[in-house]
Amino acid sequence: MILGALLMLVGIAGCVLPFLPGPPLCFVGLLLQQLNSDPPFSASFLWLWAGITAVVTVLDYFIPVYGAKTFGGSKWGMWGCTIGLIAGLWFGPFGIIIGPFVGAFIGEMMASNNAHRAFKSALGSFAGFLFGTLFKLIVCFVMTWYFGVFVYHYIVQ
Repeated sequence: MILGALLMLVGIAGCVLPFLPGPPLCFVGLLLQQLNSDPPFSASFLWLWAGITAVVTVLDYFIPVYGAKTFGGSKWGMWGCTIGLIAGLWFGPFGIIIGPFVGAFIGEMMASNNAHRAFKSALGSFAGFLFGTLFKLIVCFVMTWYFGVFVYHYIVQ
């Protein structure tokens, strides 16, 4: 239970710190509880959360690109956002936050040389990053809630 609780806390932190995979860590915390003599979760519950975790993890890489497109970005801006995200991985947490923004801005500047459009696209990329972070936080808090319910029932019994 202690290791599961630590994984839940690190998973929540991983939603904000881009170098930690938040939802997968929380999911592993749930899985560890299955090692108890009386497993708390059904197989269908775990498969559901495995799917949610996989979808959220994959979407986390695509939401900033979608945000750039939604805010008027061109293919150049979306490619710039993607390249900025990949390049940002090498620069730690701030690189992952700023990389897609800068990449989308540079891509749009290369495409149209219109600073207003480039900034709008970059802003969409940043909004996508924030939305992805919020989405991960919600998923991790729900998994942590289920973990907490299990711990509560285990202690009460």
